[in-house]
This record gives sequence, C-alpha cells and structure tokens, in this order.
Amino acid sequence: MSFSISSIIERIDENQIFVPAFQREYVWNKDNAKELIDSLIKDYPFGTMLSWDTNSPPKLKGNHKYNSTQGAIKIILDGQQRITTLYLLITGKVPPYYKEDEIKHNVRDLYVHLLDLELSYFKRTIMENSPFWVNITDIFKKEIDLFVILEKYREQNGNDLERDKQRLINENIRKIENIPDKIFPEQVIPVKATTNEAIDIFYKVNDGGIKLTDAELALAQISGYWPEARDLFKAKLNELSKDGFKLELDHVIYAVLGCMYYIGSDMKKLHSETNLVRIKEVWGQLDKRILDYVFNILKSRAFVDHRKEINSIYAIIPLIVFSFKNENIWTETEIKKAIKWFYYSQIRKRYVNQLQQKLDYDLRIIKNNPQPFDELLSVIENENRLKILPEEFERVNILHPLWSMMKFYFKSQNAICFTTGLSIRKNMGRQYELEWDHIFPKSKLKENGYSIENYSKYQLAQEITNRSILTKIANRKKSDQPAKNHLMIVKKNFPEALKLQVIPDNENLWDLNNFENFLITRREMLATSINNFLNNITDNDPIIERNAINIEDIIFNGENQAVEFKKSIRWDFNKEENDKAREDDIIKCIAAFGNSEDGGTLFIGVSDDQEIIGLEADYKCLTKKKNGNKDTFENHLREVTTREFGVVFSSQKINVSFPNVNNYEICMVDVEPISKASDLLFVSKKDTNGQTKKILYLRSGNSSRIIPQEEMEAFIRERF
Repeated sequence: MSFSISSIIERIDENQIFVPAFQREYVWNKDNAKELIDSLIKDYPFGTMLSWDTNSPPKLKGNHKYNSTQGAIKIILDGQQRITTLYLLITGKVPPYYKEDEIKHNVRDLYVHLLDLELSYFKRTIMENSPFWVNITDIFKKEIDLFVILEKYREQNGNDLERDKQRLINENIRKIENIPDKIFPEQVIPVKATTNEAIDIFYKVNDGGIKLTDAELALAQISGYWPEARDLFKAKLNELSKDGFKLELDHVIYAVLGCMYYIGSDMKKLHSETNLVRIKEVWGQLDKRILDYVFNILKSRAFVDHRKEINSIYAIIPLIVFSFKNENIWTETEIKKAIKWFYYSQIRKRYVNQLQQKLDYDLRIIKNNPQPFDELLSVIENENRLKILPEEFERVNILHPLWSMMKFYFKSQNAICFTTGLSIRKNMGRQYELEWDHIFPKSKLKENGYSIENYSKYQLAQEITNRSILTKIANRKKSDQPAKNHLMIVKKNFPEALKLQVIPDNENLWDLNNFENFLITRREMLATSINNFLNNITDNDPIIERNAINIEDIIFNGENQAVEFKKSIRWDFNKEENDKAREDDIIKCIAAFGNSEDGGTLFIGVSDDQEIIGLEADYKCLTKKKNGNKDTFENHLREVTTREFGVVFSSQKINVSFPNVNNYEICMVDVEPISKASDLLFVSKKDTNGQTKKILYLRSGNSSRIIPQEEMEAFIRERF
C-alpha cells in the first residue's frame, strides 16, 4: 500500500500516523531538505516509508495518547526524516509529534527561483527585491501564482515579462504544486508484530546503511522496554544545557553503558530488557547526583564554563564512570589528578579517533584501579609527549584545543578583560559575553601582506598567539586601533592584565613591524606558563610508569576501519633496498583516513600479520647511519605529507608519536578527519600516459578504496 505525500500529512493531522518514541529526533539539516525537494522537482526516486500497523503501539512522540477505540494505527519506522521535512515545508508548521524547540534545524524558509528552479535558503541581498525568488511554502499554500509574479515584475520594471518566461514560470509553479500528489512507496509490517519485533526490524533496517549511530540504535532498544527513557534523558540534557553544558543523547548512552559495564563499545549490551531494573538504578544516580557533580568539578575546578570550551567531549565519560564507581565521593588528590588528565585528554586529542576502543581501555583502567588517573595519564604520554612545545602554537587557530587550554589557564590566573577589568569567567548580560580579539588587528595586518592571498602569512594573523579575551562591549570599543596603542592603554589602566593573559611586556614587540617576533615570544611564554601550570596541578606527582598495553591491544586486534599497518615508509624488505614507492602506500592510507568520517591510525613498523618490526630499517636508509632517530623520521614523514596535502593538514590533522612496543620503537600516525568538502584529500598519481590525475581514497573496512568519479557527488553529499 502507498500514500500520496498530501494524504500522509492529512493522516498525521488526523491522528492516524505517528512516530514512536524510540525513533531518533529530527536531525536533517537545510542541505538534506534542499536535496529532497530537488529530487522531487526532478522526479527522481526519493525513498520509501517503512511503517507498522498496530493496535498495541509503543510510547508515541508528541502529546497524543493512544486509545484502544482508535483500532490499528500506523507507526513510521523508517522515512521519518523525509516525512517531517515535507510536513515542515508544505504546511510551514511543526508536525504534532514534535514541539518547536525539538526541531534542531529549522528547514523552513526555503526559496526557489521560478525561472531555473534553483533552491536556496533566504539571502536578503539577492532575494528581497527579486520577483522570481519565492518561498516554496507559499507555493504549496497556493499563495503564489503566475499573476502575483507578473504584478511584482511590473511594479519593479514598468513593463510585462516576456511570454516565454511567463510560460516557464507557470510550468515551474505547477511542478512544485504537484509535489504533494507524488506517491510515497510504503512497506508495511503486519499488525501481529510485537513492539520488540518492530524495534528489531527498525534496528536491522538502520543497521543496513542509514546513518544512525550505535548509541541511537541502543536508545531505540532501551525505549522499547523503558518507554519513558528518552523523555527523562532529554529533560536532564535540557537542564544541563541551561548551565552551559549542551550534550547529546549519544553522550547519555555512553555514560549509561560505561557505568553499567565499564566499556565504550558493544552497545548491544543495552538492547536486552533484562537491563531494565539496573538501567533505571544507574540513571537515577546519574540524573540526581553524578552528572551535576562532574560538571560542577569542571566548572569550579577546571575553569570550564560551557560545552564549547571542551574539544573532546567524550573525556567526560571516564570522569562520570569514576564518580559513579566511587559513589560521588572524591578526595582532593583525585580531583586534581582527574583535572590534570582531563586537560591532557583535550590537548592530545585522546578521543578524536578510535573512540570506542579507547573508552574500552580507559574504562577498564577505572574499573581495576582504585586510583586510575595516573595510569590514564601515562596512556596519553605513551602516545604523545605531555610537554607542550612553543612550535605547537604556530599557525593554529581557535579551533585547536590549545586555544581552550589557554583560556583555562588564563581563568586560573584570574585574568581580566583589558578594557572593562571584568573577570573572563562567564559574565551576566549579552554585552559582557566573551569574544576572541585579534591583538594585532586583521585590517592592519591585511594592509601589510597578511591577507588570505598569502595563506601562510594569513595563518599567522589568525594564530591563537595573536588573540586575547575581551568582553563583547570592550571589543566593540577597541575597534581596529594599532596593537601598540591598545596595549599601552591596557598597561596604564590595568597594570597586571597583560601578564595574566601572557602578553609580552616588551613594548618594542607591539610595533606592527615586529609582529612575527611578538608571536615567537608569546609562543615561548605560553608554552612555559601552561607547562608549569599543568605540572603544578598535582602535588608530589608520582613517577608514571610507561604503559604500552593499549597499543598492543590495538595491534593485536588487527587492521580494521580505523587501523592500518605498514612495515616501513622507505625500506623494501623483499628487495632489501631503499624504495621511495613505499611512500605512496603511506600517502594513500593517510588520505583515506582523512577523507573518512572518523579518521584513523596508521602504525608504521608493524606488518600486516601484526608482527612488530620497528623502525630501524627506515632509520638507517633515511639517515644513512646505523643508529637513526625518530626526529629525522618524523621530519621526513611531514615533508611527504606536506608536499601532498599542504602544510595546514600536515601540521594540524596529523599527530605523530613513537611508542615503544616489545622493545621496538614504532611510529603511530593519528589522522583526524577533515571537516569540509573543500578540504578533501586527493592523491596525485600518473597514469600510463604520464598524465597526472587526482584520486580520492576512502577507508572501507580494513583497506583504502578509490571513489569512482561517478560516485563522487553522492559521496560528498553523504559525507558532508
């Protein structure tokens, strides 16, 4: 059986079609909505609806309560995102199974150009005075027709629109008006199915390719045997959000899983109804005590004022699980060690990739060790040094975790706004919100060659060492006055303010012609200050034993979606010679990880069958010495990646460390995923004719595959 789109909307309004509470929220964004309407206009396939006819429904989204006198009703199991999008755009209203504040992305206000059917969200500069750009919802509501367009055109131009354009506009309006009449193909689960069976089908359908997270699928199962769960979780999230800590339902599920089983993977453990009593007990503790306490520790002791300051949000999970295990009783020493670990988990991007595996390992430490944070810190140090180097600040912007660490440090020193003298903690009133100001104004730097056209210099202008923290009202008053003028005033009005935000006191460095020397000096000052701050968090910090078990565990589990092994970067073990072609495999793997959604880790010095080989052969051929070193290796690796992908990706998205495993030094390359389509990593390769072509690799299982040209557009749309 199938329905037209308009009849589905009517049945939703008539309380005949519903969305179950175990379904995820509306998560589509404006691009998703635009692509759906574009497909409908072009008569492309737009998917199917999977529904379940039942007279014993589970808990429903929205306010409607099922009454047995209704008989069988229709539940949407798959297709909810598309149906909700169509309801929003066709009616201009929120469907009854949602409230206005539950629509994460408001996809309404979509406009269409009636001559070429281009779709775009409202842009005042190009649409406000154009008779051809109209709100698509107004067409669906029959509030726009050809005569309305012609009247607007005459008012603006004083003459009539050409006849062929009139016909085209009329045809295009008809195309859009006909969308509600299109048939939505439907597959139906019969009435005899139970709630558990329906949820199982929902799970299998979504497990087959539609992008739901493991946590979302687990929440669907939990909602089946505990219908109130989703609403309870959302109520707590709303409460935390008011205090600045905006989390997602996924974070709740990871917290519940961690507290119940001390793991971060295998969400299927939460699927069984046998969890009901225990999960209610765990959630009761999280809701009433644990979550509030952990976030208050972060706020009062770690100087974290809101969620946006946390780069790796999953670092809260070990803190929550530790607090749960210890029944919310922390000692002063435990608080200090936990904060120190939290800071390093951010700086060294502990959970950027391999989230579930790393949580498994870290939560196992919490389970087995009554004082776990020393060992947890050793894990981070084993993967990457703890000490911050001045060059780590070079050309990094405010998205880097070092920027958050700078703010935490400034706040720990009771730093103040340079103009108002107010604390840079969270302040009252919108005009006293914090902003990130350029010390040397962008406009002045641009006049002196630090513009986007010279990207290397532009990065210096945007570098976090050219930033200070001001309140909004102060930033507006400061305007674009030269750095020296501004800093002289600050020094006079608030003598300690510059020191508290680690600004060099040498006034010569405040001159524009000394800008790069200013950056060099401040990098060194920040590195020294923050390292001292971190070292001094814990008193009598014990010597940390190096621990490589987590690396061994990852290698033991073999190659997978997020892990790849390579014997070497240059040495060919079969031919026993230096072979530059080995670098091609390294480049291909890094590109595939970077293009994939979750990134990944490349181990160099490990064979396909998990044998630890080490880097001695590479050291020898790269340095031409018997005893090479990791510095030469890392320099060579970064030269290769910079040459292929540019300095930004190589310096900001690739983290290189040299863990020691079984007495062999290997290289671990953590590759962070790119965030924009414009940053896609293409690998240059010459074909048989000697022509260079660009190839796009993507991680698929335990290998890197080429994305064919004909699949490129679909991949980009899906990925971004």
